[in-house]
Amino acid sequence: MIIRRRDFLKTGTLATASLLVPRFLYAENQKGLITPGGKKLVIIQLSGGNDGLNMVIPYRNDIYYSKRRSLSIKRESALSLSDEAGVHPSLSALKGLWDSGDMAVLNSVGYPNPDRSHFRSMDIWHTASPATEYWQTGWLGRYLDAQCPGKPSAALEFDDTLSLVLKGDTTKGLALQDAKRLYESTRGDTFAELAAAHTMQKGQDNPVDYLYKTMSETLTSASYLYEQSRLKPTSSAYPKTGLGKDLQTIASLILADTDTSIYYVSLGSFDTHINQSGQQKRLFTELNDALAVFSNNLKQAGKWDEVMVVTFSEFGRRVAQNASGGTDHGAANNMLFMGGGLKKKGLLNDMPDLNDLDGGDIKYQVDFRQVYSTLLEKWLGVEAEGLMGGRFEGLGFV
Repeated sequence: MIIRRRDFLKTGTLATASLLVPRFLYAENQKGLITPGGKKLVIIQLSGGNDGLNMVIPYRNDIYYSKRRSLSIKRESALSLSDEAGVHPSLSALKGLWDSGDMAVLNSVGYPNPDRSHFRSMDIWHTASPATEYWQTGWLGRYLDAQCPGKPSAALEFDDTLSLVLKGDTTKGLALQDAKRLYESTRGDTFAELAAAHTMQKGQDNPVDYLYKTMSETLTSASYLYEQSRLKPTSSAYPKTGLGKDLQTIASLILADTDTSIYYVSLGSFDTHINQSGQQKRLFTELNDALAVFSNNLKQAGKWDEVMVVTFSEFGRRVAQNASGGTDHGAANNMLFMGGGLKKKGLLNDMPDLNDLDGGDIKYQVDFRQVYSTLLEKWLGVEAEGLMGGRFEGLGFV
């Protein structure tokens, strides 16, 4: 039986059977887990290009209303954040976090020479590469390489497959739907023939050894996460939506003080070329209802100060609505930060300048890699320059 490393990596969570893992590797993987507890980074990817102008609404700007005669959010409907901005009426939980000093908004975030392809722009955001370069590792994957080698449980993505953002050269995060399913998948016999045909010796370096090592890391992480998830299951009533279930699992793992420092979830699609109002309202409602329970759950448990929730999208939408009641691919967008550990709150910079557009799109004023560098250094506590491939000026929100 011949299994190539590349093919093995395509199997998603890398399910293995415990009997196939050499004892010395299993023992090695039990050692040196990163310290349980500590600060947690929860990233919510708004997939498809969320329309940030209808999320954080510039309701004193006449250009916004003239460019979106039927799509704009009326000022009296928006939930007020300040004299110049409000949030979509479906985002009452964000309004509550704003009022309690637990939210910050960063406007006009992007990068030079923006790409309006979903796939290419998402790759740029995942890798933190310049728009002209193609990198094979994610910015958080490189964090795993440097800080958590051989510890996939340090970063979890709630999906069937692992995104580029959590792939490092030597260490990758884990993709899972829930801890129990991951644990059960590791009890299969997929690699029985491989185990029967090959013997692993410590110190060897070949594809089969790599498979065994990866299987061992996955098995150890699956067992650990499953056991931890059962220690302090949250009793809060989360919504029965995809994001609600994901945040419920994340809350249980945070309450159990696991060694996981990064949680990654996606919500979408926000690719609203037609009939944007209904689609965005539905997605914002799912986001809102899940975040309302999640934030209250962690506050009541005394964990909210340890958690930073970040939202981003691969690009924004054009300022002007199109003829189909939607908006087309744009450029710069806003990012939201939520948690009890914010040092700066509210609007971190000016609202987008709708008088100065780039071919109808919002110009970027803040490079997204400044945000990443800030999160790495000031939240996760690591030196960012080597991981980011350059020095980017930090921001003061944490």
